[in-house]
Amino acid sequence: MSVRLEALPRRHVLTVPSRPPAVRLARETAEQVLVEWGIGLRHPAVDPALLILSELVTNCVRHAAVLSPQVTVIYAAGADCLALAVHDRHPYQPQLYGAVTGNGAGGLGTVMELVITLGGTAVVRGDADGQGKSIWITLPL
Repeated sequence: MSVRLEALPRRHVLTVPSRPPAVRLARETAEQVLVEWGIGLRHPAVDPALLILSELVTNCVRHAAVLSPQVTVIYAAGADCLALAVHDRHPYQPQLYGAVTGNGAGGLGTVMELVITLGGTAVVRGDADGQGKSIWITLPL
């Protein structure tokens, strides 16, 4: 799935403190913007997308908050694609496609299992200063 993210016409950005309530707020915001964009909550990609989002924001809260007081979520969509990005200011860049899958432990393994199953893509993009990163997930609609 090759998508030029800048070409996606719908976007919404949420920045919140890197605290546990961020997970719920990110999910609720996703549900709201998806409905506003005409993507029904019963669409087969929505539940997996919400789980992916929850896992990525949870990782920021658990592992990046010490260096990243805020987490930013970018929601984007086009006619046939949904994209989510979670950004923090921690320099560690995980190896997404090396994440262990199928062990029921959650985290990046779950994220990558869902992305691959749905035919999506995942990429880590480092900040220009090397002090943060975004994890971008694209899923076909």
